[in-house]
Amino acid sequence: MNKTLFGAAALTLTATTAISGGIERSVIDYGLMFQPGTQMTLGHALVTPRVSGKYTAATGGGDTGNMANSYGTFSFAYKNDLSDKLAFGLYHNQPYGAGASYTSGFYTGLSADWTSKQTAAVLKYKIGDRFSVFGGLRYVLSSADIVIPDQMIRASTAVRVAETQSQIQAGITQLQNAGAPATDPRLVTLQTQLAQTNAYGAAVAAAPAGSFQYTAQGEQRGDWGFVVGAAYEIPDIALRVGLTWESKVTHKFDTTESLPFFGIPGNSETEVEMPQSVALDFQTGIAEGTLLFGGVKWTEWSKWEVRTPGYESVTGTAVTGFANDVITYRVGLGKKFNDNYSAFAQIGYEASDGEVASRLSPTDGRTSFGVGAQFTEGAHKLRIGMEYVKLGDAKDASGTKFEGNSAIGFGMAYTASF
Repeated sequence: MNKTLFGAAALTLTATTAISGGIERSVIDYGLMFQPGTQMTLGHALVTPRVSGKYTAATGGGDTGNMANSYGTFSFAYKNDLSDKLAFGLYHNQPYGAGASYTSGFYTGLSADWTSKQTAAVLKYKIGDRFSVFGGLRYVLSSADIVIPDQMIRASTAVRVAETQSQIQAGITQLQNAGAPATDPRLVTLQTQLAQTNAYGAAVAAAPAGSFQYTAQGEQRGDWGFVVGAAYEIPDIALRVGLTWESKVTHKFDTTESLPFFGIPGNSETEVEMPQSVALDFQTGIAEGTLLFGGVKWTEWSKWEVRTPGYESVTGTAVTGFANDVITYRVGLGKKFNDNYSAFAQIGYEASDGEVASRLSPTDGRTSFGVGAQFTEGAHKLRIGMEYVKLGDAKDASGTKFEGNSAIGFGMAYTASF
């Protein structure tokens, strides 16, 4: 079994994008650490998503338009054998990202942008012929911006005012039906609260345009995380099973918020936890020139939320976040035709959870299909691939339904061996 066939399977990580749960866009290919000799890889991927929904009658009806922006990612990886047992790897990629922008209907003006860069340094140590351990440091730089338009916060504020008015009026009616006199302290208190709420509701209705537009900017922030892993190999049959843990990375953004009606602007700190993950990857030869590969990855996306202090003080909620963790499955086949050409195909799957979706990421689960090829000439390899992703249907808190959506990713990677 040719031990270098793993190059075909590596396309799933290096030449195509990680269109996966949460806001993950790119992953580190730790498989490079197991390639012989000195290796350097440059990669680029382009992803074009299509995510749109239908508004309910209560929000004016109509189509949201495509709210997901296309994006590209770049990656670099370098691996060098320091000795027969010790290898060093250096990686750079853009692991997380989000680009949402609504240009039609009730959500017009709602937008969010998350950018990140990651650099990782990893050492691998070989124990005997079959076992290896590896680990290192990750440094992640991130920044974020969000805009929630006037009409959305104005409408939700008006709804809260109406609900409060209804609750207070119900209390007044109950006391009056029970025969409470007009001087009853409980009745006086409720009537005072109703008058204050009515005045507040009138102020909301009379507030000039733009008074309820919310903006927040999180300045670029860099923080450290860790990676630890272990692998078992049987080189003669191209078998390798690897388990990798990436720790969380906690950002504490310096944040500037603005929400004029509520007396904000203000400068504060927003803590956002980029989630930890555990990945089990495998590959094994199943016939001459044929490789079966795949993996399972758990990512703790339930810990990720953007809860800015000013916004929370007004609404009591986070700006955005995810309710559940994500488990990603993938399996595929790689086929080597000759010394110059090999190819692969793979499928991926993430289950839906049925939760209310964030308007900034309104999908629920996904199924993906990817194909790619590798062209080898001496010490040079060119890998290309594409992936189609069917995005799961979702519904947000207002009842807007996002159905029939998808994404297409194209990738290319070049590797030189020294």
